[in-house]
Amino acid sequence: MAMQEDGGQDRNLRVMARWRSTARVLVEALPYILRYDNQTIVVKYGGHAMEDGVNRNFAQDIVLMKQTGIEPVVVHGGGPQIGQMLKKLQIPSQFIDGLRVTDAAAIEVVEMVLAGSINKQIVSTINAAGGRAVGLSGKDGNLVVARKLERLKRDPDTGAASIVDFGFVGEPETINPEVLHTILRSDLIPVIAPIGVGRNGETYNINADTVAGAVAGAMHAARLMLLTDVEGVLDRDKKLIPKLTVAEARALIADGTISGGMIPKIETAIEAVEAGVTAAVILDGRIAHALLLELFTEHGAGTLITA
Repeated sequence: MAMQEDGGQDRNLRVMARWRSTARVLVEALPYILRYDNQTIVVKYGGHAMEDGVNRNFAQDIVLMKQTGIEPVVVHGGGPQIGQMLKKLQIPSQFIDGLRVTDAAAIEVVEMVLAGSINKQIVSTINAAGGRAVGLSGKDGNLVVARKLERLKRDPDTGAASIVDFGFVGEPETINPEVLHTILRSDLIPVIAPIGVGRNGETYNINADTVAGAVAGAMHAARLMLLTDVEGVLDRDKKLIPKLTVAEARALIADGTISGGMIPKIETAIEAVEAGVTAAVILDGRIAHALLLELFTEHGAGTLITA
């Protein structure tokens, strides 16, 4: 009998210890919850993170952010899913400098995948987690008015410059934040597909990081959070750099420490900060509840970039 009582007491002590640990976490998070109260935070959710479906942890993080007084805005990608659908429909894909050349046939597929299936998957997963999300693309309410992307390429032999034609690939020209303000005032969570509209009604495929940065700047967001499949920015010894200023980030690009696919993400972060966003974060989306760890704990979960 005494052994049973001792066992019961041990279980009670373990339960109490867990409760105290939970209470401690909540108390530690309180200053951060107060800091971001009524602040807009733009989250870019990449297509690679959705190859096995929309992550439930991500949806829970977005809902909890909303419930603590934050105004989350989600911008999503979908490159792998677009590639799969184009392959299925036997529409060839061509990439130049990492950008998909998007012709008239491909843009229909891009819009169908981004504004259709992927957007609605994210919306439904957030709603299933207890949120109230609404899906839209940059074409809705002229949210993202875009222009055709133009880049110069030089012939390595002659040095002659020519314009690369990416087809229906664009870049944001103007962002209409009032569309998002209206949605946020309705206590909804906007989920944006990175499709823009041209001045003459053309449809443009736009890089999701670029759209997220432009939206964050237009909304004067407190944070731009770019979820990736790496830890963040690494130094030459492959160790995570937790914080960078804009000047330090540019220096790391110049000396080659930041290279490859990380460069456009850092450039997006820099542009957002220079447009008025308080800080941008390159965040490891593979970590469970990475958004909450970054926002509500002291150590964070990625690389923070500030002015």
